[in-house]
Amino acid sequence: MTYLELKTGLKDFLVFTINDIRKLDPGFDRRRFSEWQKKEYIIKLRRGYYIFSDAQPNQEEELFAIASKLYGPSYVSLEMAFRYYNIIPEGVYSITSVATRKTAEFKTPVGNFTYHLIKPSLFFGYSLKSELGTTFKIAELEKAFLDYLYLKPHISKREDFEEMRFDPEMIARNFNFETFTKYVALFRNGSVKRRAETLATFLRHAQT
Repeated sequence: MTYLELKTGLKDFLVFTINDIRKLDPGFDRRRFSEWQKKEYIIKLRRGYYIFSDAQPNQEEELFAIASKLYGPSYVSLEMAFRYYNIIPEGVYSITSVATRKTAEFKTPVGNFTYHLIKPSLFFGYSLKSELGTTFKIAELEKAFLDYLYLKPHISKREDFEEMRFDPEMIARNFNFETFTKYVALFRNGSVKRRAETLATFLRHAQT
């Protein structure tokens, strides 16, 4: 298989693996792959996961799709989800996700990807979105808040939420209090429940 044949066969893959290549060519010679890496036609993201060097993903949605593929099962959440819904003003340094596997971080040529461990029973409250020709999983805003409270137990007071400078207009547009209450009950965690009640009160007041 030539490099052009490889690119054509994987034209719909933003991230690919050796197994993806072998589905195209079961007898693929790994030495060719090493040669293409040395020539920088192909870039390694992490062990076993690669991207074509001319792909240059620079849109958030493309990076989210990479995050979903790179380490799973996972979905984008926490600060990056806040940024996606435009409720915080700051940029986010790393693509932040939650996963049912151990906490991990990957620093790659296209960006940094951070994954925080949550229990399998808490792996819910996300949507599968298709944007810019890519598909990715991202938390609903209500679940992103609860993932944040769950993973950051020191966030507990009104002052903590004030420091995050949430946009009241975007909260009103994207946040559903009924959904939030339903998800809180599924956590079955007294500490998260108490802090979630403080957060809900803060968000209601911020909209008035």
